[in-house]
Amino acid sequence: MPVIPSIQATPFNTDIRDRHLLYDYDARNANGEPEKWRYEMWFYNEDRIVYAIHGGPMAGRKNFQTATYQCIRPGELWQCNWLEETGTICSLVYDIPRKRITTLLGFSKGHWEDNEAAHGDKRNPDDLARWRGLAGIGRQVDRTLLSEQADIVEDFRGPGDLEPIDMSWPTL
Repeated sequence: MPVIPSIQATPFNTDIRDRHLLYDYDARNANGEPEKWRYEMWFYNEDRIVYAIHGGPMAGRKNFQTATYQCIRPGELWQCNWLEETGTICSLVYDIPRKRITTLLGFSKGHWEDNEAAHGDKRNPDDLARWRGLAGIGRQVDRTLLSEQADIVEDFRGPGDLEPIDMSWPTL
């Protein structure tokens, strides 16, 4: 999947390519005490990331993935998204001037409930096979990541051509 917008239209090489970050999440352990969860991310190239997790329940995980990148504001904000073998969806926003990472992780049921099994190194065939098994736990395992941007061509209020819904109808 391509960098959006294209590499030619953004400073991808200056902002992201080959950049390596270590970052800490402020978290709490099982007893509610503060602790740091250290993560390490290497934006390898325009369609790959390499990372390691050094703290928290996912500590001990080493992985690399195909990723999509979106330039939100050149020189300032970038988004990186990927799907893991465990079925987990990951989305990371890197705020360059503020030196801050913001993430959204959609863990698969298998990965979250059996996080010890998610530890290891993707380069180890046994670890990779075990991770793929985690994706089979639960229902939402067949996923495709798609990163897109759109231009607003109309801005108005109300349903337009869409039919209103009844709030009592069940949703997932």
